[in-house]
Amino acid sequence: MSNEEIILTQEGLDKVEEELRELKTVKRKELAERLKVAISYGDLKENSEYHSAKDDQAFMETRILVLERMLKNAKVVQADSLNRNEVSVGSVVTLNDIEFAEKIEYRVVGSAEANVAENKISYESPLGKELIGKKVGDIISVNAPMGILKYELLEIRA
Repeated sequence: MSNEEIILTQEGLDKVEEELRELKTVKRKELAERLKVAISYGDLKENSEYHSAKDDQAFMETRILVLERMLKNAKVVQADSLNRNEVSVGSVVTLNDIEFAEKIEYRVVGSAEANVAENKISYESPLGKELIGKKVGDIISVNAPMGILKYELLEIRA
């Protein structure tokens, strides 16, 4: 991971800090205990519990490093500083899918926070790129694998 700026909302920053805290305190202790028990079984060469715990430990330590770098390079977008007249990172938008006449709500976030299951889309995604700077009433066209998708921007909130 490079040292480039990581854009996060306050909610995203809080989640990263909480995950880091959990990994450094609770998870490290749990893994230390797993390793201690696995070592007590003896013969580490053929000890699958030991190797599994070591793999999990390596993964966890890598994740800790990634989270620490994210926090070091984080730029937090404050909700109270958002322009409610145009879409920016941190905005919550309500769109009307023109083809299917469905309303859809998304929060525009940095790529580290994007989660489609939670309706959080990255400002770097095709839809996110098209949304940035748009105003209520604008029509957004997104080139997708299934063709061009069109949305009308109905509302912008912080």
